[in-house]
Parts: sequence; structure tokens; C-alpha cells
Amino acid sequence: MGITERKQREKQEMRQRILDGARKVFLQNGYEQTSMRNIATEISYSAGVIYFHFKDKGEIFQELHKEGFSLLLKQLRVLDSVIEPFERLKASGRAFIQFAQENKDYYNLMFLVEEPLKNSEESGFQIAKEAIKYLHDLVLECQQAGRFKNMDPEYLTFMILSAIHGICALFCKDRTMSFEHKTNKELMDNGYACFASLLEKG
Repeated sequence: MGITERKQREKQEMRQRILDGARKVFLQNGYEQTSMRNIATEISYSAGVIYFHFKDKGEIFQELHKEGFSLLLKQLRVLDSVIEPFERLKASGRAFIQFAQENKDYYNLMFLVEEPLKNSEESGFQIAKEAIKYLHDLVLECQQAGRFKNMDPEYLTFMILSAIHGICALFCKDRTMSFEHKTNKELMDNGYACFASLLEKG
């Protein structure tokens, strides 16, 4: 490996170390109480090292958003091979829930840690729109196949997303404790199955 390649690899490794440390700090402190200095403290480097890679904490937060949604979309795209749109819709919901189960930190950052919004280009939510568009397009496919007749596709997309997000948010914020006789997995998987059965009648 040449000097240039080694330096590039070291740069990427440091960038990832910063992102991993920042993810932890954002989750512990929230967006407002996170600073470049306490991110630096978390990874045991100076703040100057972080500024070499990112201009501010907002850019770091945006990058974490992109990482999370890119991972989610990658898992959803695996389902493109499922030909029947309603089966793909149900499988997408299960994939969304599985993503939350396996990536709790990412899910909290993507959906539950508040960032003061600037505009859609700067706030790091553009890729989130891709995930919503994926679901919206899938709803349209279902309608073209004869399901969900006379339903507004945007309202239906919002309802489906809200239901799935509710399941994931209750899990990620540890709000499932009242259901004493069911595990988180039982609640999430079977709760979603109940919701999917309601969609089946749509």
C-alpha cells in the first residue's frame, strides 16, 4: 500500500471514529447539549482534529442521518425482487421493524433526537424523503393492483409509516414495559402482524 492510499485509509478511519463517538454523545446529551468539544472528549482527541473533518456538529449529525437512512434503504431495496406489491409492502414493514431492533442507536438518531431544522437541503433529511418516497411508490403499486381503492395515497402512506414508527419508537424508548407478559420481539412482530391483517382488508 502506497503512502497516499495509507493516508486516505487513516482519514476514513478517523472520520468513522468521530461519527461513532458523536452518535453516542448525541444520544446521551441530545442535539442542543452536544458540542464539538464533548465529541472530542468522547474519542480522546482534540476538537481541532474533528474540525479538520467536519465544519460543525450539524454536519456530523447530517452524516449520521445519511448513514442510518442509507442502511435502511439498502435493506428495503433487497425486497425489490418480491413481485407482488402488497407482499412487498408487508415485507417492507417487517424490514423497517427489524432495522429498529438491530440498529437502536441509529433509529433514535434518525427519528427521535431533535435537530433544529434549517432547510431541507441543509438539515440532512433529504435521504429520509427517499425512504418515504419508497413507501409512497409501493402504496401506488398496491393501488394499481386493486388494493386500497378510493384511499388517498399520501394519507395512507402517512398512516402506515406512523403505525410502524410507533411500534419502533415504543421499543427504542423502552416504553413497552407495561406489557409484562410479552417480550419486545413478540410485541413488535405480532403487533405488526395484527396491523398487516388490517391492511389486508383494505
